[in-house]
Amino acid sequence: MTSLLQILLLILDVAQFIIIAHIIMSWLINFQVLNLRQPIVAQIWFGLNRLLEPVYGRVRSVLPQMGGLDLAPLIVLLGVYALRIVLINNAAAFY
Repeated sequence: MTSLLQILLLILDVAQFIIIAHIIMSWLINFQVLNLRQPIVAQIWFGLNRLLEPVYGRVRSVLPQMGGLDLAPLIVLLGVYALRIVLINNAAAFY
């Protein structure tokens, strides 16, 4: 059981890293530190968007309109943290 828990926690760690990288990259693009005309930046950005947009889209459909403020990444990141806590606490019940 412990190896399955470790695999699930690893997947959540990778998801957490990808979401944080997407958030930081969006800030850098908005503050014009990164430029989407650079091919590698554009490839990474569009790849992250293709990966995360299905998840963000579902969260955005539930959230009210915030006038240009996108809280979907924050909500998804909190969901990953919450899922991690639930997995760790429930794993302790199996022992």
